[in-house]
Amino acid sequence: MDDFIAAFDQAVDNALFWLGDHAAFLFDAIRDGLDGFYALILGAVTLTPFWVVTIIVALIGWRIAGRGVGAGALVGLALCSLMGLWLQTMQTLALVLSATIIALVIALPLGILAGYMTRLDKLIEPALDLIQTLPPYIYLLPAIALLGYGSATALVATIIVAVPPVIRLTALGIRRTPLEFQELGEANGLTKSQMFWKIRLPFAMPSIMAGINQGLMMAFGMVVIAGIVGSGGLGQTIYDAIRTLDIALSINGAIAIVILTMVLDRITQGLAPKTHEAK
Repeated sequence: MDDFIAAFDQAVDNALFWLGDHAAFLFDAIRDGLDGFYALILGAVTLTPFWVVTIIVALIGWRIAGRGVGAGALVGLALCSLMGLWLQTMQTLALVLSATIIALVIALPLGILAGYMTRLDKLIEPALDLIQTLPPYIYLLPAIALLGYGSATALVATIIVAVPPVIRLTALGIRRTPLEFQELGEANGLTKSQMFWKIRLPFAMPSIMAGINQGLMMAFGMVVIAGIVGSGGLGQTIYDAIRTLDIALSINGAIAIVILTMVLDRITQGLAPKTHEAK
């Protein structure tokens, strides 16, 4: 058994070395693409004055989730600035948004297909179980080996952990379309495309929005862990504070993370009822 484990470990190491030697151009392109996408979003939130970003987020929160969320976002983001952590907060926001957007591009189509195709759902279910069972930081190791330190590695690991809940809940929503509405659509001569857009998708939207919300929360957790790879943001702030035993800074960083997480959580939760009412 020990010989088998040693052989397996050696095979994994050899595979990583082989990829690093023969596919470096591919991983360089992936790293550059991820870094560029992250830099685009980061530039949008950092080049804008902090008070403008704060007011915009507060207005979005008020419009989508109510006055309480809007007021909380206004006070919370202002507190992040007063603690001197505005740049780090925006770096974290850019990392989370970048990873979540890419995760949605991957997970939503897969979730829709899994909702339609039972075999595909059964095929990817064990992979999703494995991803959600392994410790999140384990995804940083191969990413470091292939992409190096920095934001690209953090994004890859964050995308991996954000994908499963979106796939699961999207597939669940598609599968749970009431049979009587499907039969009604067929009786009215709807095509498969019309059936999807007019019946299945509206009924699935609450579940899909729940999946997006859960993916966003998973992304926040991973971004904090990914601070260890030099990704910047509040995760790295807390990691550096722990290394230097700066308790005050670590507490401030934790408060900023809680504020940002709660604001985005309430806003995404507020989107679901609005979408549901629009059916």
